[in-house]
Amino acid sequence: MTRSFLVTGGAGVLGLNLIRYLLAKGQRVSSLDISAFAFEDFGGRVKVITGDVRDRRVVQLAMEGIDIVVHTASALPLYNPEDIASTQVDGTRNVLDFALTSGVERVVHISSSAVYGVPDHHPLMEEDQRRGVGPYGEAKVMAEEVCEDYRARGMCIPILRPKSFVGPERLGIFAMLYDWAKDGKNFPVLGKGDLAYQYLDVEDLCDAIWQCSSLPCEVTNDTFNIGAKEFGTPKSDFQAVLDYAGHGKRVISIPEAPAVFMLRLFERIGFSPLYKWIYETIGKESYLSIDKAERVLGFRPKYSNKEALIRNFQWYLDNLDSFEHASGVTHGLPWRQGILKLAKWVF
Repeated sequence: MTRSFLVTGGAGVLGLNLIRYLLAKGQRVSSLDISAFAFEDFGGRVKVITGDVRDRRVVQLAMEGIDIVVHTASALPLYNPEDIASTQVDGTRNVLDFALTSGVERVVHISSSAVYGVPDHHPLMEEDQRRGVGPYGEAKVMAEEVCEDYRARGMCIPILRPKSFVGPERLGIFAMLYDWAKDGKNFPVLGKGDLAYQYLDVEDLCDAIWQCSSLPCEVTNDTFNIGAKEFGTPKSDFQAVLDYAGHGKRVISIPEAPAVFMLRLFERIGFSPLYKWIYETIGKESYLSIDKAERVLGFRPKYSNKEALIRNFQWYLDNLDSFEHASGVTHGLPWRQGILKLAKWVF
């Protein structure tokens, strides 16, 4: 059955991968994004609306003729706190408001595992307390609360809480690992790096979104954790990338407490690309239970952490010429390494 999808954040990493996925399934697709949609490989098959989810007029226009919305638009953690809050919360409210008045069948809301903050137990379950860390995590919690308000008004709003995902177009903080691996450098991790840490391949996330879009609303109108089924530790999984690079380099453990102290300082003065949620959690155990998604949605992840990271690293190598000298604050560009660029030469 062919339906019309609106992907908010369609020019982002998840948006682009999802659009390819939906087109391959014969669906009609529109994209709404504040950034320019500069990808020609879709051959004019995507209706492109350039605008901000905070702009009610643009959102209303984008809803015309839409059956299903996948709301991926988000201001990422390196944006300023005001933009993060307004995009996550006000933008989500705009999307749901016009989806409701336009008679949209359902809205699949892409949240984040950041809503759990720094957890005190594992695995994390959907019913666990939400306590986001920093402006990004806090705004993600508030956006979920907006979704729950509209659910109470009768809307079908599946909420997905994915772990950090990797795959084609994904750069961001992962570009630092790939850059160091490419150049034959050892790679540091905070602490021993021997605690379980889960990631997710973007293709597996697209599968979960499709399941939430195509299964009956009485099944999907709920909240689901999404992550890899097979995962190791930062030390083991990052080592797989270094091994694939072929330079014989190793993951190096560094003392966590002094490193976090210095990263806090560097972040405060604008010299570090790492924000609080990364450096406060990367040295900690972090994984979700995906039992509910497996049981209810039939979710079956295809990629392990190692496979997802290596797949992303190969994409990085294949496309390096297109972004080698670029940087930014989105997942689709390498983040500026700041003071860590100097540290690279030590390792």
